[in-house]
Amino acid sequence: MPLYEMLCITTHVSKYQHIRELVRQSAVHVMHNGGVVRNINSWGTRTLPQRMKRHGPLQSVGDYWTLHFDASPRTLRSLNGIMRRDPRVLRWTVLKLADKIEDLSEKGEKVIIPDKVTVADIID
Repeated sequence: MPLYEMLCITTHVSKYQHIRELVRQSAVHVMHNGGVVRNINSWGTRTLPQRMKRHGPLQSVGDYWTLHFDASPRTLRSLNGIMRRDPRVLRWTVLKLADKIEDLSEKGEKVIIPDKVTVADIID
């Protein structure tokens, strides 16, 4: 399965439970479809480079987060559909980092593949 990185910009709300739920929903979707979530990072709240509008009023501030995951192309298409329909999402993009995790390592480096992450690890 290819390794992907998704960068997502969501509408800013004072309570982070909405963003937490979106991140959890995305990660669980990947895992339920046979994928592996490798990393989740929050970049915090930032001023947008330009005002953005999607499913609502113009926004000038957004919350940024990334998700690194391995998934099949079918799972990626369904995840894009979820992002497209969700009113909390302003923008998102998915980059293919490698076909295999081993492709990311430098020549001669050893790749350590950790044990699988369970859904309970993501939710807690």
